[in-house]
Amino acid sequence: MTRPARVVVVGDVITDVVAVLSGPLAAGSDTGAAISLGGGGQAANTAAWIAAQRVDVTLVGAVGDDDAGRDRVAELERAGVDCAIERIEGAPTGTVIVLAADDERTMVSQRGANLRLSAAHVEQALAAVPDAGHLHLSAYTLLDAESRGAGLRALAAARERGLTISVDAASAAPLRRVGAAAFLGWVRDIDLLLVNADEATVLAGGLDPAAQGRALSATARRVVVKRGAAGAVWVDRTTPVCVAPASRVAVVDVTGAGDAFAAGLLTAWLAGATPTAALSRATDLGALAVSTAGARPQA
Repeated sequence: MTRPARVVVVGDVITDVVAVLSGPLAAGSDTGAAISLGGGGQAANTAAWIAAQRVDVTLVGAVGDDDAGRDRVAELERAGVDCAIERIEGAPTGTVIVLAADDERTMVSQRGANLRLSAAHVEQALAAVPDAGHLHLSAYTLLDAESRGAGLRALAAARERGLTISVDAASAAPLRRVGAAAFLGWVRDIDLLLVNADEATVLAGGLDPAAQGRALSATARRVVVKRGAAGAVWVDRTTPVCVAPASRVAVVDVTGAGDAFAAGLLTAWLAGATPTAALSRATDLGALAVSTAGARPQA
């Protein structure tokens, strides 16, 4: 395998307030939890995990001109991520409250400055990294009308520069709001689409995972369906379906597991790994992520 060229990741930078619940949420009352505050955001998490694999990575995103934004950028830079971050006056850095219990998590989101990421900033950031070989886009940028222009410009600019492209479908609820047809139109002919089981159902219907992947491969050249503890499925237009089991670990917090999975998958695939090897690396990193609290690699 070869060392991948620089990866450019576009999308959200977030402050995560993570509460790992001690038991079922007691609505209207008190529930004990271990609570932590730190960096989050699908794109930022993926970039941090890519940097941990010793691959050059640039994160393109937006934060507020506030202490939280400065903290988020500083911790990413300490993790080895090159940051091309737009600072937005008058908008707060995005924040997500994460309620984590067993193998599920519920998120309450304020995207804040992420909504103001501009197409011009994305264009400028891509122009500044001529060594880039791949663009990875978090679909949160596409799924909100306020940031959609930046997401569409990222895809167009990557195509113009001859970069390979991957998109993480991000979240089932906003996918339902924009509709499968619109989303699939935006990502048509990308190299790799990552979806979890819920997102695959929104986009391809209630089929088995391999059939969902085959349906979505009419849009993307390669599709990976993430199935949590059930593993993952790789489908593309030229090779047989590949299925990988998940690594068995004690689950502490599933926040960021999909982002770690994406980083493992991308760095292995871009280095020339087979689908089987790329899925194996992805599931290993996903397992590492769920075995610790928080969304980022441990220092």
